[in-house]
Parts: sequence; C-alpha cells; structure tokens
Amino acid sequence: MKTRTLLAFAAAGVTLAACQGLKDAFSAHTDVAARAGSQELTVTRLADLLGKTPLQIQPTKENANAVATLWVDYQLLGLAAAKGDSLNNPKEIDAAAQGYIADRMLQHFSAHVDSTLMSSPPSEASYDAGAADVFDARHILFQFPIGATQVQKDSVKKKAQSVLTQVNDKNFADMAKKYSGDPGSAKQGGSLGAFQRGEMVPEFGNAVAGLKPGEISKLVQTQYGYHIIQRLTYLQAKAEYDSTYPRIANQGAERAYIAKLDSASNIQVKPGAANTAKVAALDMAGHRDDNGVLATFNGGKLTVGRFVMWLQGMPPSQNIPQRMQTVPDSLINNFLHGLAGQEVMLQRADSMKLGLTADEKDQLYKGFAGWIAQGWTTLGVDPKSIADSVKGGSSARETFAAARADSLIAGIMSGKARAMGLPTPVTNLVEVKYNWSISQAGIDRAVELARKFRTSADSARAANQPPSAVPLPGQAPKDTTPAPAAKPPVKKP
Repeated sequence: MKTRTLLAFAAAGVTLAACQGLKDAFSAHTDVAARAGSQELTVTRLADLLGKTPLQIQPTKENANAVATLWVDYQLLGLAAAKGDSLNNPKEIDAAAQGYIADRMLQHFSAHVDSTLMSSPPSEASYDAGAADVFDARHILFQFPIGATQVQKDSVKKKAQSVLTQVNDKNFADMAKKYSGDPGSAKQGGSLGAFQRGEMVPEFGNAVAGLKPGEISKLVQTQYGYHIIQRLTYLQAKAEYDSTYPRIANQGAERAYIAKLDSASNIQVKPGAANTAKVAALDMAGHRDDNGVLATFNGGKLTVGRFVMWLQGMPPSQNIPQRMQTVPDSLINNFLHGLAGQEVMLQRADSMKLGLTADEKDQLYKGFAGWIAQGWTTLGVDPKSIADSVKGGSSARETFAAARADSLIAGIMSGKARAMGLPTPVTNLVEVKYNWSISQAGIDRAVELARKFRTSADSARAANQPPSAVPLPGQAPKDTTPAPAAKPPVKKP
C-alpha cells in the first residue's frame, strides 16, 4: 500500500504559517508585532524590514506574518542555545515530531496490509483470463485530422481497412512503424505495454478485453481515429506483464480493503467542521493543542490539533491553507473524511504495535540533533562557544543570541543572507518550550507603515530620476525643434 509522505524530516522547509491570536494577547501593546522570550519585534522594526527590503516582497499581511514567524523561530532557537538547552529530550522530540512518527507508522501498516493482501503471482493463466483487467497490446492508429468532417473520417477509414487486410502477427510491428499516427508507440512497433483496462478510452479497452491472446481486431473507432489492435500472447508480454500485474492487482485489493475499513469505521464529519478547519488552517500554531472535534469514527476522533498535525506535514508548495479558503465546504469535508481515515489506520497500526523501529528512532533523534546543530551554526550561537565567550551571565548570553537572530533576519530581508529552513518538528519543539506570541494588531500596523515606507521610497526614486525622452503611451512627444525665424509680411501686388 502506497502512502503519501506527510513529513519528510530531512527535507522539511521553513514553517511560514500566518499566526493569529497566539499564546499571549496584545490588546494593549499594538506597538509590538511579536515576542520571543524577553525579546520584542516592534511594529516599526517589522515595517522597516518589510517596507525597505530590496527584494520583491510585497508588504502584505501574509508576508508580515511570515517574517514575524521566522523571527520568532530564530529567536527561540537562539534562546535555547543561550540557556544551554540541548533540545534532545526524547519525549519532547516525540511530541514535536508526531507527523513524522505518524507517517512512519502508516508505512509500516501499509507494508503489513500488503503482505496480507498479496495476490497470487502472475501466470499465463492469469494473463489469459484478464485477471485484474490487466492486458498487454499493440496498435496501429489512423488518426483523424483536427475537426475532421465525415468525408475526412471516411477517407481515414478507407486507408485503415486497406492496411488491415495486410497486417498479420509477423509484420505488425513494421506496419505500426510505417502507418501508425501514435508517435509514442509507433517507434516501439505499436506496443503499449501492460495496462489496466480502465486506463484506456472505453472503446479501446473493451476491444482489447474482447480479444483472445494473439488475436488481431477489426477496425476499432475511438475519438482519436481508427485502430488496428492486437492483444499479445503471454510469451510476448511476459516481462512487462509479470512486473505490472502484481502492482495493479495489489492496488485493487488495497482499495477494497480501505473501502471496507472506511465503511466499518463509520466516519462522521461534524456539522460546521469545514469552517472550523478553515480558521485553524490559517493559524496552525495557535490550534496545535485544540481538542475541538472535526470528525468521529468508531473508537476515536479527528481533533483540530490532529488536523493541524496532518496539515503541517503537507508540502508548502501546495498552499493548502490558502486554497481551503476558496473551495466549497463539501470538498473540505471530503478532505477531513480522508484525514479521519488516516487516523483509523493509525489506530489499527498502534493496536498492532507497529511503531517506530529502534533504527528509525535513532535516525529521528540524530536527524533532530543535526538540524539543531546546523541552526545554531547558521546563527552563530553554539551553546558552548556562547558560554565560553560571552561574559555577564544568562541575561548577556540571551542578548547576544537575540542580536544574532535579528542580524540574520536583517540579512535575509536585505538580500545578503539566505533563509535557514527549520523543519516543523524543530519549530514545534521550541514554540512549545518557550514563551512567544504574534500580535495581529501589531502585524496590521506594521503592514500599514511598511506600505508608507514603500510608497515614500518609490516617490523618492521617481523624483530623482531624470525626465524621460520617451513619451508615455498616448502622449504626443514634445516638439523641441526651434521655432522658425519670423518672415516679413508679403504685400499684395
């Protein structure tokens, strides 16, 4: 059973989710956009970073939240270094890496299901019977011209019938190379390889299924044109069929198993769950521990917090949180139903003791330690070097680490440094261990101020720019030709 990777730990990207109403309220502190430990990201500082960057980053609320979140995570990672916190507690790592652990458990469950559902090996008997609707065929396509008239179609059919009278098993490949209008298969003698019947247009799939091994069809019309089809014998198809059949047969068995499991689990999505999920998607950190119920199933439930866990493990490039805001609730309910199904499978995996192996746990902890070490190196805040070089106690060390984190953010926004990617488990851990917050009121003020900075900078550049000699569209060029000298009036004779 193939499962979607929910969290590739070694390739996880930066978490840049918009944060709303997190940990501490800022109702009376709208001059502050974010806090991390004892450090503050002021509205003016964030506006300066966002409004004066030379990069193509627009001063939007989404981007302001992204910068503030990055600032928070860098500050918290630096704070851990200043405190000498190794961030290597296994229980804390397990809690922060729930998505990774869930993914591995699903893979183990999938392997277990595969072993129990393994179909019988491919054979000539299974091939001849068309088991799992798997076939192997080759064809010659006589293609219709685009927008073909009936006269043109009749002409194509006439040519196809002429070739059909000449085709046999021995010359089929050569005839396909010579006449077929399917460029993908023509070079292979018309071979399509092994495929499942449903992968083809109905007319073609049905025609193949109606042939005996080795038999050549009459003309078969599809939307593409006329086909001459030959279903290959098992000996001709053996190599391709033997490698394809188990995969397709097992997939069919897996789908049937999952459908049965889904039905038995009685998954019920709660009324209003779609709207709750939309809100949580835009504030994942703020709903990480939310126990609100989105869906139920026999023996368990999908909470908002678990929904956030699954969502955090999905590729940022898919932009799912934003896409959820515009799709119909019915699609979101289907999405939640699917995630509840994942929870059902995890429940089964847990009952079978299909947790992480010792090697996988070791890999997780070593990978986590590697990300922490890399982060500290990039920030220049290795705990030992800070303890050895920074004098003045813990307060001085924290100030030093905070300055390094702020410097990296400034370098990123000025285009002089690259953003350091922190995987979700790392940001989860530091965000749970240390105090932090983001103020949406402060974010709004920072965006407003950043836009003023951007407008002012654009105006200054325009004012300092010499006038262009090129007229604007629709504007007549200014006539700079000297006026001719006045002539004396001409008297009439």
